[in-house]
Amino acid sequence: MTKKSVKGFSKLSKEAKIEWIANEYLDGDEECVGLLKSYWHNDAKVQKIHDEFIENTISNFYVPFGIAPNFLINNEIFCVPMAIEESSVVAAASKNATFWMNRGGFKAEVVSTTKVGHVHFAWYGEYETLLGFFESIKHKFVEQTNDLTENMRKRGGGILDIQLVNKTDDEPNYYQLMAKFETCEAMGANFINSILEEFSKILQGELENSDLSEADKKVMVIMCILSNYTPECLVRAEVSCPIESLTEGTDLSPEEFAKKFEQAIHVAKIEPYRATTHNKGIFNGIDAVVIATGNDFRAIEACGHTYAAKDGSYSSLTHVDITNGNFRFWIEVPMALGTIGGLTALHPMVKFAHQLLGKPNAAQLMKIIACVGLAQNFGAVRSLVTTGIQKGHMKMHLLNIINQLGGTAEERKIIKDHFSDKVVSHKAVVDYFCALRGITQEELQNQNK
Repeated sequence: MTKKSVKGFSKLSKEAKIEWIANEYLDGDEECVGLLKSYWHNDAKVQKIHDEFIENTISNFYVPFGIAPNFLINNEIFCVPMAIEESSVVAAASKNATFWMNRGGFKAEVVSTTKVGHVHFAWYGEYETLLGFFESIKHKFVEQTNDLTENMRKRGGGILDIQLVNKTDDEPNYYQLMAKFETCEAMGANFINSILEEFSKILQGELENSDLSEADKKVMVIMCILSNYTPECLVRAEVSCPIESLTEGTDLSPEEFAKKFEQAIHVAKIEPYRATTHNKGIFNGIDAVVIATGNDFRAIEACGHTYAAKDGSYSSLTHVDITNGNFRFWIEVPMALGTIGGLTALHPMVKFAHQLLGKPNAAQLMKIIACVGLAQNFGAVRSLVTTGIQKGHMKMHLLNIINQLGGTAEERKIIKDHFSDKVVSHKAVVDYFCALRGITQEELQNQNK
């Protein structure tokens, strides 16, 4: 079947979009049409909100929304919302929150909340001339954007600084106006980008009206954009306890466990292959809370991974110290979050997530999310140096395998009981499932077609 292109797709109604897709790409499959419509929210007003989040919406894509209780953070207990499709993540967060609740809980602090943006431009004269000119007009960047920053300044934010950065050693004629911002409870992307675009106009206008030579008035603004790398928007979280308290969940002695754990973190510091998986596990926890609270997990991840490579090689985001019989484990990670604007004011489940957390401000949310990332990493490393990662993960994955096979409620119970003291693998579950039904794997495949 030859697929067709389409003009004006965005102008079609949702039903018409689905009809066109079904006819041109799905051979008119009514079952697929029914599937798409079955995921629409039964409240038309709620569905309309979802439809307008993005473009060309035809349905909703569900991700499980779970709860990790027992997070004791700075002496306050939280139930943390997590939206994620990967099994074992919420269970691990819950288990390790409880582990540390009984050992004093998590301590967290926000180091700073500064965000950054740049006007990238090309200029063709001598750097000293540009620098002198910039210093003479620097105050105008703040003064001439007062109308844009008024509301943010009332909340305690605004422009913190603006600098001229010479990048000509890396790229001929390339300079930046690097600005730093405080955006309070907002993520601030639109705020920052609007100001940066105004900065570019101020720069161009001031050059044009200056006493510089015609050649030195020439400037080419390349782009104006915030950076998702925010190394000064930083949060730190940690846990600690006497080594002898590290007994739960392992057959190792506390001293042996602490030593293996310390060595595992050191491996993640020096070996990028391990560090990548190590940090991915951290973001299993971080991303799930970021998504549940309506923030941009892609920006958070990009920033975190860049920060992990800030010293010249990719390394662990978590750190460990064992001194004088005390175990200390911590994370330091940049995290630009918002608690107002965007989805936080629109998505009903996001509103619920913030309510569940006690309607935290941006700094409080940073601390909560950092603690979840630390708990996730502690649990993963603890499993790796003791029982191995697959034992717990595959136990949680067992239900997914049974569902894929089309198991009944009775079969699910029998299979879970059977594997309660056995290693779970996909093959082992399929073999047992077939034996339970008295069928061959070929017959199973035919049943599930």
